[in-house]
This record gives sequence, structure tokens and C-alpha cells, in this order.
Amino acid sequence: MGKRHEAIGIKQAIRLEWMQKAANLLLAGLDAKAVRQELHKFLAERKGDGSEGKRSDQTRTFVVNNLMKIWVSPEPELIPFRDASLAFLREHPSMGLAVHWGMVSAVYPFWFNVARQTGRLLALQDQVTQTQIINRLKEQYGDRQTVSRYARFVIRSFVSWGALKDSEAKGCYEKSALVNVVDLDLAILMFESALHATPEAKEALGLLLNNPAFFSFRLPVMTGDYVSQRSERIEVLRYGLDDELVKLKAIYSNERVSVT
Repeated sequence: MGKRHEAIGIKQAIRLEWMQKAANLLLAGLDAKAVRQELHKFLAERKGDGSEGKRSDQTRTFVVNNLMKIWVSPEPELIPFRDASLAFLREHPSMGLAVHWGMVSAVYPFWFNVARQTGRLLALQDQVTQTQIINRLKEQYGDRQTVSRYARFVIRSFVSWGALKDSEAKGCYEKSALVNVVDLDLAILMFESALHATPEAKEALGLLLNNPAFFSFRLPVMTGDYVSQRSERIEVLRYGLDDELVKLKAIYSNERVSVT
């Protein structure tokens, strides 16, 4: 899992409706080449701020590559998770925001880490600045110019997804209303996304339920037994008196689950 967790990868803002478009093309049965072509057509006149207008081939290609990597051609270890997410999305399209958040977090842990630092700051204060988030990210990734540049794209994505709101001060943000996740299977998919976004692929259940990377969501409380019963890709280990450790199974099938 190493390279995925060290990479940044997100070079443009990613809008939620673009994620949905990529998933819908995949659900419609298009192959990778056709999906890529359709995404280029779709994004030719759509800018990162949601407005219509011509965008450069380079910036469009950056976004298309991100969308392809997330939904169409993720790394092999993520395919079972992708297929489960796609199947859930087919049955529950209204819950797409949480599903897409989980997919982008698993494929691009940088997104997950920007969200985690944002959530940590919002737990301490009502507003958070772009500079505060980036300074915390530099502690993790190093003081690279790419960290600052690409973090801005992720933060703007949070705003366009409705996870953050612009405040009156430029570069300062407030938390939006929480998205209530009531479906337990969806919550488990989100737990799995967090495990994929974590290099160790494990986390205490209590910490997972309150992970600051899910700052925009209200997740339901559930037991480790329920999680392990509902997911074939997650196992739960007990330690101490009442503590439970949730982790990805060391080996699980890479066979694709049919979503037709």
C-alpha cells in the first residue's frame, strides 16, 4: 500500500457531480476507453468552480485521470471495495455523497488526510483557515510546494461538495450541516475506506467511529461483531477488556463482484 499513501495525486478540484458521472458511466456498462472518452466530452466545457466555459486540455486531462483512477481503474487491492461501493450506489443513489467520499479517500489518501486535518481543527474551533490545514499537512508530507498547491484543490472540492462553507474572510471556512448516515452497510463501507486510506490498514473501532476525516458526516454506533458479520473484507480483533481493533483482512478475493 506504500506508494498510494505517500502520493498526493489530486491536481485539480474534483466536483461531486463529476464523480457521479464517472460512476454512472461505469454502471451503464461502458468499458474504460469509452468512459474516458465520455468524461472528456462531459468536462470539455465545465470548469472546476462549476461554471461553464472552455478549459485547457491539460487541466481536463488531470481531472479525467483522477476520475478514472477512482472509479474505473483503481489499484487491484481496491477493486473489491470499488465493486461493493458501486453496487451500493446502484441501489441507493441518494446516498452518493458518502459513497464517493469513501472512494476518493481510499484511492487518494491525501484527500483523506486533508479531511482528517480539517476535522481535527474544526473539533477545536468554529472556523478553519486554509493556512492552518496546509501547515498541518506539511508536518506529515514535508514542506513541499505541491502539498500547498494540491491541498487547495482538495479544500475547494470540500466546499463544492458541501462539506465546508466559505466564511466572510477569504481562505477561511466553516463546517456545513452534517450528513446523517443511517444505513449501517454504508457506514461500514466508509470504515473500510478509512482502513484503505491508512497505511497500517487498521484502527480501533472507537476511533474509527469518530474519525475526524468524516467531519462532514454523523455515523451510527455499531459493534465490532456487527461489522465483521456484514463485511467479508474486514475482521475485528479484541484487545484489553472492551476494546476492538478493526482491520482489513490480510487476504481477500480480488475477483470482481458483478454489479449488473
